[in-house]
Amino acid sequence: MVEMNFKVDAFEGPLDLLLHLIGQLEVDIYDIPMAEITDQYMEFVHTMQEMELDVASEYLVMAATLLAIKSKMLLPKQELEIDYDTLVEEEDPRDALVEKLMEYKRFKEAAKELKEKEAERSFYFSKPPMDLTEYDDGSNVAELDVSLNDMLSAFNKMLRRKKLNKPLHTRITSQEISIDDRMDSVMGKLQKQQNHRLRFDELFEEQTKEQLVVTFLAILELMKRKLVEIEQVASFADLYVLGKGEERS
Repeated sequence: MVEMNFKVDAFEGPLDLLLHLIGQLEVDIYDIPMAEITDQYMEFVHTMQEMELDVASEYLVMAATLLAIKSKMLLPKQELEIDYDTLVEEEDPRDALVEKLMEYKRFKEAAKELKEKEAERSFYFSKPPMDLTEYDDGSNVAELDVSLNDMLSAFNKMLRRKKLNKPLHTRITSQEISIDDRMDSVMGKLQKQQNHRLRFDELFEEQTKEQLVVTFLAILELMKRKLVEIEQVASFADLYVLGKGEERS
């Protein structure tokens, strides 16, 4: 005896089969020819039964649904007197089925796209990050060149945070602020730090705009005299002031 194998197209469910049949007929999913679709669907189910294949209950439920819709559409419509004041558009018996088909189609297309992304991602190999701190002696840090524009930008951000761009409602008093005194103050703060290093905005503790401007000018003068330098370890990162020389006397 020669064993014979029969192959039937595999579908993920009755909705998948219906989409396949609609695609073969090349008809609008919103205007399904129920008689033809139902006949082809029942033919597929009968073929599976004749080949002694297990037919899932969901296929039989859909078969009953299609037959019910087909019957409703074949029933003659009663001619009634039309009351235009209470006229309600008659519901198409196919509407619920079309809604289910469209929802299933959207999920199927989304699943296909995710499957493609999964296949594409399978060509990439990733590795968890390694802790390289034991190899870092601090000498290979690639510091970025900090320009005057970078410092001005940091200064303006600091001003906005302190809300000093708005006029102050206080009495104006004459007070002279020495740049030299402020340079000594900046160097003194840096010398008190263990690594002689402070974040840029930590040097601006004053409350008036005039004092903040003088502090900024003092830092520029210290840079000019090569007593301090500005560090930035990454783009858009905080600026740091590093003391290089001895405290001014």
